[in-house]
Amino acid sequence: MKPSIETIDFHGIEALRLTGPSGATAVISKLGAQVLSWVPPDGKERLFLSDKAVFDGSVAIRGGVPICFPQFAEVGDLPKHGFVRTREWSVSSERTGDDYALVTMEITSDESTLALWPHPFHAELTLMVEGDRIDIELGITNTGGAPLSFTGALHSYLRVAQAEEAVLEGLKGLEYCDSLDGDRSALESRPELTVDSEVDRVYFNVKRPQLLHSGKQTLAMQNQGFPDVVVWNPYVDRCAELKDMPANGWRHMLCVEAAATRPITLPAGEEWYGRQTLVVV
Repeated sequence: MKPSIETIDFHGIEALRLTGPSGATAVISKLGAQVLSWVPPDGKERLFLSDKAVFDGSVAIRGGVPICFPQFAEVGDLPKHGFVRTREWSVSSERTGDDYALVTMEITSDESTLALWPHPFHAELTLMVEGDRIDIELGITNTGGAPLSFTGALHSYLRVAQAEEAVLEGLKGLEYCDSLDGDRSALESRPELTVDSEVDRVYFNVKRPQLLHSGKQTLAMQNQGFPDVVVWNPYVDRCAELKDMPANGWRHMLCVEAAATRPITLPAGEEWYGRQTLVVV
């Protein structure tokens, strides 16, 4: 099957479907430049998308890979996770080759963003689909005349068969901050993380890849540029509070996010790039 890119309607919003080699597909919406689906050649969806997700732009789409910028979570004065995930992006380039399909979307600061955050910027999100692999790269350019500082993330919702049986490897020995325990810092002693209650942790200075085992499926994750990894699952009680999640939604997802939770300072005219690579192994 020859790689291709086509514009589609996805739950009432405009999106692009990328078809890579061996029939791998991914869907990215113009709303938020959000990756909403990734199906490798084995035909199994690897991203979680809530069946109660809202697609009208009033809130972020629950699932896929939302972009958090220029603020991660609620650490700052901006709306939670910033403002680009509920804005329309435009397609700046599309390319296909024998073994890949690639789309880049972009957004630029305007009067409405400058009213919220007084820093001119240009952001690009590039999605590349290969056989058993996708690369998601966020690029930020400071187009103003003064330095700016930001935090952010690729808030990846990964699909698992049963969250209680999923196993995440690759974080042993790392310092983490637990937001459910008063932002207490500790060192991870476990070689494998499992979900038996709500999880909301930031692991710092992560250089190794992670492996997520779910049933007979294993997904490898590697980040570049993003120094941190956030692991989140709302579990039963928190999930029940989320209007755009079904009651059992927590059971079929685990967020393993590429993140910069401490401010990155970008001088005037400079660029920054961060990438998350997901590979079926």
